[in-house]
Amino acid sequence: MKIILTQEVSGLGAPGDIVEVKNGYGRNYLLPQGFAISWTKGAEKQVTVIKRARSAREIRDLGHANEVKDQLEGLKVNLKARAGDGGRLFGSVTPAEIVDAVKAAGGPTLDRRRLELPGHIKSTGSYPVRIKLHPEVTAKFDLNVVQG
Repeated sequence: MKIILTQEVSGLGAPGDIVEVKNGYGRNYLLPQGFAISWTKGAEKQVTVIKRARSAREIRDLGHANEVKDQLEGLKVNLKARAGDGGRLFGSVTPAEIVDAVKAAGGPTLDRRRLELPGHIKSTGSYPVRIKLHPEVTAKFDLNVVQG
């Protein structure tokens, strides 16, 4: 079965890639989850739109990835979250909230799917966060979760 990926699927490809998969995997998982669309000549024209959006969002090269890494590692990222007595949060901190906090601290726009968290963040404090910017570059910064 020939499909066009609309999101990154580990081990398969990136958005805009045209890949061949087994019928069951495509029909029962990729298509219903919205990770892919069926391949047609009309849909293939959408690939250019998907790839253009990906290139605007993507880190250009190794040098650019190192620039972003230096910028991230120099940031003080604070995230205000609602918390009860003892610093326990109401819910947990999501990757989307972390990306917004980095942007608010003056950092670059990041892809939330590339964040690597140390686990579920359910209390106030400082947490190490890693983000894979490039296959060869991983940036680390501290996220300070405060009661707010």
